[in-house]
Amino acid sequence: MARELWKGNEAIAEAAIKAGCRFFFGYPITPQNEIPEYMSLRLPQEGGCFLQAESDVSAINMVYGAAGAGARVMTSSSSPGISLKQEGISYCAGAELPCVVVNIVRGGPGLGSIQPAQSDYFQATKGGGHGDYKMVVLAPDSIQEAVDLVQEAFDIADQYRNPVMILGDGMMGQMMEPIEFREVKKRQLPNKDWATTGLKGRKEHNVVNSLFIDPNECEQHNYDLFEKYNEMEKSELRYEEYNLDGAEIVFAAYGTVARIVKNAIKSLEQEGIKAGLIRPITLWPFPKEAYLRAAEMPTVKAFMGVEMSMGQMVEDVELSVKGKKPVYFYGRPGGAVPTPKAIVEEAKKVLGGAK
Repeated sequence: MARELWKGNEAIAEAAIKAGCRFFFGYPITPQNEIPEYMSLRLPQEGGCFLQAESDVSAINMVYGAAGAGARVMTSSSSPGISLKQEGISYCAGAELPCVVVNIVRGGPGLGSIQPAQSDYFQATKGGGHGDYKMVVLAPDSIQEAVDLVQEAFDIADQYRNPVMILGDGMMGQMMEPIEFREVKKRQLPNKDWATTGLKGRKEHNVVNSLFIDPNECEQHNYDLFEKYNEMEKSELRYEEYNLDGAEIVFAAYGTVARIVKNAIKSLEQEGIKAGLIRPITLWPFPKEAYLRAAEMPTVKAFMGVEMSMGQMVEDVELSVKGKKPVYFYGRPGGAVPTPKAIVEEAKKVLGGAK
């Protein structure tokens, strides 16, 4: 199959359609606007429904309704818009409704900037909404990987009856790369016999709900959910290890920043410094064991988290290595992007200069 040049946001939208998404509800916000724009054109062509809601709050509740009826449904936004969606995401998790949420992150806090950032890591991985819940968070480092992961995200959501988030950044949404829409391996998925589609031979209507007045029932519901989350943690974990053999310093980075770090690693090697990278592809579940194994490697002297934030994922790295090796951080917040040269200089400071 020939590769085609696609813009990130538009490729994400087309990938969702190829995965069977036929409903999209959203609200415009930079830098993800091409996703709803593209969906407004393509979904009617596929017999689907695009609707621009009056707010992000409305959009996520429309997602709740479509998911409750068993449809494949997606919404997208950027940072402040995802904040507005958080209550609805928690409702979807509590009611066990499958959906896909795309966050193309911009600088913050507040309205911040419209430039790329990674400062929504905590929001995505620590349950940005209320209550105890988890969702698989996929962080692609290229448009091709985004296309592949978006298609798989719908299967993950359906398999576990749970929201799934795609976490990108403004750079990925706006840049263009050659891609192909590859066939993604399909899962054996359960029937949606829980969906609210009328009686259809049943004696009673299905009910989709996240409200449990009895605290004992609510407690048991939480236990049941966490059994599911434990299975997700075992089965959906994914990460990339790059150039770890003999590494003196191991970088931790995800998304487009990981690509910048790989360039820094090549520059460090030219100066005689061996460096490696562990790139989480799932931000939740987080590859804790991979970092712990690296911390036990005799050549490794230190870790360095590199993020477009003031330091969020680096806390999970610190927890993962369990104090076996020091963990340092270099970040550019608010929409600024780290450069390979700056990363090289930070690494040399940690290791005491070039050899």
